Amino acid sequence: MAAQFWFDGHWTEEAPRLIGPADHAMWQASVIFDGARAIGGLTPDLDLHCQRAINSARSMGLTPGLAWEEIRRLAIEGIRRFPKDAVLYVKPVFYAAGGGIDLASTTTAFVLHLFEAPLPGLGGFSASLSPLRRPAPEMAPTDAKAACLYPNSARATAEANARGFDAAVMRDPWDNIAEFAFANLWIVKNGVAITPTDNKTFLAGITRRRVMGLLREAGIEAREASLTVADLTGADEMFSTGNYGKVVACNRFEARELNAGPVFQEARRRYYAWAESTRVV
Repeated sequence: MAAQFWFDGHWTEEAPRLIGPADHAMWQASVIFDGARAIGGLTPDLDLHCQRAINSARSMGLTPGLAWEEIRRLAIEGIRRFPKDAVLYVKPVFYAAGGGIDLASTTTAFVLHLFEAPLPGLGGFSASLSPLRRPAPEMAPTDAKAACLYPNSARATAEANARGFDAAVMRDPWDNIAEFAFANLWIVKNGVAITPTDNKTFLAGITRRRVMGLLREAGIEAREASLTVADLTGADEMFSTGNYGKVVACNRFEARELNAGPVFQEARRRYYAWAESTRVV
């Protein structure tokens, strides 16, 4: 996997040593990351992803040592180190280095990791309801893209995979649908695109927000609502939005087959048409 790392003032193709067993990030999980995409020189919402990295770090009690504009500058510099047609994941990371058990004793360090990561194909994915849930805001740092939140998403996905599904649908503590384990969730019913209400149990993503705006510009009603399992079972369409896959159709929920319908198709088409305005290479 071709990769570039920016750490301690320089670029390298070899993964740098970042932490050891005594570092706070290692044993207290004081790590945040964000993810942007570079798709053949397009960088959709790169600025917003860099801003969210800063906000996530502060939410976790970390003290970022560089501004989001500098992260964006470095990201573009890194993107230009790859071939022009490369499809990349752009991952800024803040973590607590050194220190004791208290976060105040640590130093906030930064690394930028870019690596080749193809987008998912057009075949879509299957999904199943997970027995695992997203935490309430008072239970975990749900307002940050914190690394400590991801093991539970990985457990949910592994459990779904073991039952023959590609992805997991997760609920919040009150039985509302929250999201797919690694992406925001949308359904379409009677031509209306609906995504779960942002109740702070999950990150209401940057791509989610962008797609909502693009659908509204197209004259398609797109809104938030509290969703139940019954809403998913009765949906006309279902799809995900997220940085890794962007806009991807769900072709089966539990035993029910679904089509990549017209609202999904319009969302995907408009997203990539808009992304053409973000070219840096």
